[in-house]
Amino acid sequence: MAVADGVARSRTAGVLRYRIYRPTGADPGDLAVVGHGFLRAKERMAGLATALARSGVIAVTLDFCNDRLWDGGHVRNALAMMAVANALGARRVVYTGFSAGALAALIAARNDRRAVGVVALDLVDAQAMGIRMASGLKRPLIGLVGDASCCNAFQNGLAVYAASPSAVVQRMIGADHCDFESPTDWVCRLTCARGGAISGSPRQDILRSATAAVQSLLRDAAGSETRGEE
Repeated sequence: MAVADGVARSRTAGVLRYRIYRPTGADPGDLAVVGHGFLRAKERMAGLATALARSGVIAVTLDFCNDRLWDGGHVRNALAMMAVANALGARRVVYTGFSAGALAALIAARNDRRAVGVVALDLVDAQAMGIRMASGLKRPLIGLVGDASCCNAFQNGLAVYAASPSAVVQRMIGADHCDFESPTDWVCRLTCARGGAISGSPRQDILRSATAAVQSLLRDAAGSETRGEE
């Protein structure tokens, strides 16, 4: 696996800084674009990107430039994810992300013909934007959901999945919001981690489930293309 940094241009965000995790022998046309949470950074999604690359999927993380305390910039973040996919010449894309990054991933998939599906990690909706996007999404939507808390808006992502005819929800029992980014840090733990003694984090289970979901979406898309050619 090779890891490299790069930059892409976006009309809405200027210069986008990304990090690509490229396994040897991967199909260069298949890509997973991974978005971080609100006011976070691409380094917080390194665990998922590494797990994807080790499974044979090219993954790229990026820093969103549009997050503000008063505005998540979700549409512009979605456009940034699409711009990175463009820069890397992707042909089939799985958009995935954590929290607000999952909302951006959903918006990107709704507006990108190359998208083969969405993998959302503890998605947090804003102004019912996710519900509107999910209701018109023609690709699979896979949601991994943690325990209800203020940091995931008490599972308001469930309404997003309910709006999609093709959504699949996997509840990660015992997972707090911070378990969906890897590595996390004290900022997230101070704000969002569950209190009391922790016998064990489900983070590795989340990474395995998210990786399997991305693989299945790319595999199903490749199979559909093959059947279409036949």
